[in-house]
Amino acid sequence: MSKQQVHIWVTAFALFSLFFGAGNLILPPFLGFNAGSGWAWVTIGFALSAVIIPIIAIIGHARLQGTMMDFANKISPLFALIYCILVYLISIALPAPRTASVAYEIAIQPYFDFGSLWFSTIYFVLVLVFVLNRSKILDVVGKYLTPAIILILLAIIGIGVFADYPDMRPSIFDNTFTSGIIEGYQTFDAIGGVVVGGVIVISLGFKTESFSAKKEIIAKAGIIAGLGLLLIYGGLILLGALNSDAVDAENRTALVTLLSKNTLGNIGTVFLGVLVSLACFTTAVGIVTGTADFIKGLFGQSDFAYKVTAVIGSILGVAVGQFDVHYIIDIAVPALMFIYPITIVLILLNVLNKKWATPMVFRAVVITTIVFSLPDFLSTIGFGSEMASIKTKIPLGDVSMGWLLPSLAVFLVINLINNSIRNKNI
Repeated sequence: MSKQQVHIWVTAFALFSLFFGAGNLILPPFLGFNAGSGWAWVTIGFALSAVIIPIIAIIGHARLQGTMMDFANKISPLFALIYCILVYLISIALPAPRTASVAYEIAIQPYFDFGSLWFSTIYFVLVLVFVLNRSKILDVVGKYLTPAIILILLAIIGIGVFADYPDMRPSIFDNTFTSGIIEGYQTFDAIGGVVVGGVIVISLGFKTESFSAKKEIIAKAGIIAGLGLLLIYGGLILLGALNSDAVDAENRTALVTLLSKNTLGNIGTVFLGVLVSLACFTTAVGIVTGTADFIKGLFGQSDFAYKVTAVIGSILGVAVGQFDVHYIIDIAVPALMFIYPITIVLILLNVLNKKWATPMVFRAVVITTIVFSLPDFLSTIGFGSEMASIKTKIPLGDVSMGWLLPSLAVFLVINLINNSIRNKNI
């Protein structure tokens, strides 16, 4: 194997580990469980927002060779700053606390009579300790957690899909494809790609490689990582669909636990719970540390700002992490319906040739995206009846993707105008 091939596989594993968070494993099975016979379409939709877009974000960073701020700087430095602050605020307020809730429901609640508030308090006190006292211990542990979890999941999928089941029930979704896309938002992986993509690209090193070689390595590694994610997600969705009329599961974590017991037994389920809890913990530490580092940079590398942010992040973790996973997923919907369309548009624009993604294109498309995603956002915070008539008049508005076609139309129009101007100047 050549040195470049080694770099490709090392990078692919790093990307896979980045995007496959322990919390993500609770989403695909329940999605397939509800999709039933429509599992294939829901898988394609989920793959778009949870696999393809995040991988494209990394490729965008490889082109930029910059930071998260650079992703939105073409609009304006102020917009880039506000966008970054919103993303980090959402990250410590929702996905970080959700890791505690997932760990509690999978590894603690089924076996111990221990309150969720006490657990989230202990959990985030430990998170704070690790954030304030940086250590490579979790990095070392993390290298072994992901492979172990993958092996267990492959065993669950491999054993589970070959069992006998009754016919799948019909999908409960009005549109399985777009439902898969929206559920993919809950992975937060597109946001993860934007937040840490630059760090990943820089930390990969490969000093002996040229810029074009680095881009090739990241592109090929992204494809490999994407195929790996698709294999795991698709297998879990299919397993959930096969069980759609065979088991009774009231929520996402209960279904994961049930599928694990049915395939690996009690010992395998306990082992999975321990690994998932450790992986959730490393994710929480990473999110709080990343947010604290960002705020520290805004305040001139102030250690005080870092510590205050770490404390606030941990307090938010305790406050939100005590709730069940389903509740946290529900309260995340408004934030995701607002920030995710913007993030997707920024990712796609950053991988295009500069000729087609000028600052004017960035501004026009992002403004259009914000305007046309507002009805979806407002519908999730209590204005559903008021927004219903507006959404029906917007193409794809009834499936919470009313921003897509208007943004595409503006992108095409602005580029036609720019192209016409360039031709006149020749």
